[in-house]
Amino acid sequence: MLKTLGKSVREFKLPSILVLLLMVLEVILEVLIPTRTADLVNGVKANMPMEMLIHDGVVLVVMAMLSLLCGAGGGYFGSKASAGFARNVRHDVFEKVQSFSFSNIDKFSTASLVTRLTTDISNVQMAYMMLIRVAVRAPLMFVFSIVAAYRMAGSLATTFVIVIPFLAFVLIMIGRKAMPAFRAVFKKYDRLNESIEENVRGMRVVKSFSREEYEKQKFAASSDAIRRDFTYAERVVALNSPAMQLSMHFNMVFILTVGAKLVVTSGGTYIDIGQIQAMLSYGVQILMSLMMLSMIYVMLTMSAEAARRICEVLNEKSALTSPENAVEEVRDGSIDFTDVSFKYSESAKNFALSGIDLHIPSGATVGILGGTGTSKSTLVQLIPRLYDVSCGSVKVGGVDVREYDLHALRNAVAMVLQKNELFSGTIAENLRWGNENATDEEIIEAAKLAQADEFVSSFPDGYETKIEQGGTNVSGGQKQRLCIARALLKKPKILILDDSTSAVDTRTDALIRQGFKNYIPDTTKIIIAQRVASVEDADLILIMDNGQIVDRGTHAELMASSEIYREIYEQQTKGGDDNA
Repeated sequence: MLKTLGKSVREFKLPSILVLLLMVLEVILEVLIPTRTADLVNGVKANMPMEMLIHDGVVLVVMAMLSLLCGAGGGYFGSKASAGFARNVRHDVFEKVQSFSFSNIDKFSTASLVTRLTTDISNVQMAYMMLIRVAVRAPLMFVFSIVAAYRMAGSLATTFVIVIPFLAFVLIMIGRKAMPAFRAVFKKYDRLNESIEENVRGMRVVKSFSREEYEKQKFAASSDAIRRDFTYAERVVALNSPAMQLSMHFNMVFILTVGAKLVVTSGGTYIDIGQIQAMLSYGVQILMSLMMLSMIYVMLTMSAEAARRICEVLNEKSALTSPENAVEEVRDGSIDFTDVSFKYSESAKNFALSGIDLHIPSGATVGILGGTGTSKSTLVQLIPRLYDVSCGSVKVGGVDVREYDLHALRNAVAMVLQKNELFSGTIAENLRWGNENATDEEIIEAAKLAQADEFVSSFPDGYETKIEQGGTNVSGGQKQRLCIARALLKKPKILILDDSTSAVDTRTDALIRQGFKNYIPDTTKIIIAQRVASVEDADLILIMDNGQIVDRGTHAELMASSEIYREIYEQQTKGGDDNA
């Protein structure tokens, strides 16, 4: 885990090393200061010449200033290193997620990934800050202060033999009680984020069914579960303070009582007032070091779960990768399915697709019809290799898709989904996802072909109109047409429309399909639809049922030979419902 996360330090190694050096210097100076203070106090008592007192005072001030500068420098470089480390981890996790196939993403919920990119990384950032600062400073301060105390006061330092084991025992017990609660919180954060995500995405459904109170209760339950765990953990951790205060006061009473007796009985020869003052300072330093170590223990244990969850993502191997010596160019849009079967996981009992044999020549238009759950979308997702086949092969341009460079293959395929996404930004910026170098004229042309130009031009800002997150400020039909225009700008070898004109009327649908013929005549077009009218003029129509192609042919051929197709056609035409 440390090795995995350590790779994200990268350019922030130097600030991290500087923090370590500055912490060592700060500890050395802080341990020496009580000794110098004791000498100064004893010098005042012994009527030391003013010149020597001033000299010792100046040295003490210089040491204090240097310690302050080391602490400030450690804080500066520590914040720079930890913030940079967190930025790199966030970048690495996001980049890793971008490389995932659908099967990888299926292993992590969206809410869980959001938690890992936010809360978990924030916890790891804090842990890294503590590691390079406090985790160095506290143990060194603890050891150096004990050594200095024994050198200065000998037997008087035995107070620490009593105090340290007691405080260490209390801190360990606190950690053992609090850690399970901290670990449980992370999974509950996932559920909380999931509740928020579902509610925001489904706001229209929530309101239409008047389920606001139910959603409030669900959110409150998730939030209250986190509150209970954190309350319990914080109550346990809060015992740190009274244990610390008890130890500190015991230490002070012991040193002052025993120390005063030693001063009187030895006449100041064995130990003097300055040493007692220094011992009190060392006592505070030692106990504060233990306090810091307990905080490190709590923070690192809590962050260990966050680090483990982050490493799960970073160590996840993408199920789909480009092979060595991958093919970099897609010759044409021809598609061949040869004895293809597919299931979503190896443990699945049933195949989503089975026995698919299909040849689509480049430039052809293919329509796919079938009921809900017949694996129409699954079939087309194998073409850009969003999933790999379980058996058989899929070829594009005469080459098995597994032999292509993934970027090259997917750059040759454009998909428009029924629920496609628009991103925050202007309409023009969204359309340029298809071609980042597209001119304004090309954008307008693609929008006209997708029947989007008319409504875009009606907006006050036209193509510079801002699209809100998720495209919530445009209708479903407008969103679909913008997504089609985006795909047209790509000028792909293969265009896949997965029920992507379901929200537009039949006339607009026909105009869009006519635009395809004129604008991208050499592109292979695959149209998944519920309306026969959307695929009626296709070169080939496939009828799917239960993950298999049960009928295929042109409209005329299927009307003559396919009972399923004929039934769908008659229901939609005789029933007068083009949108069925």
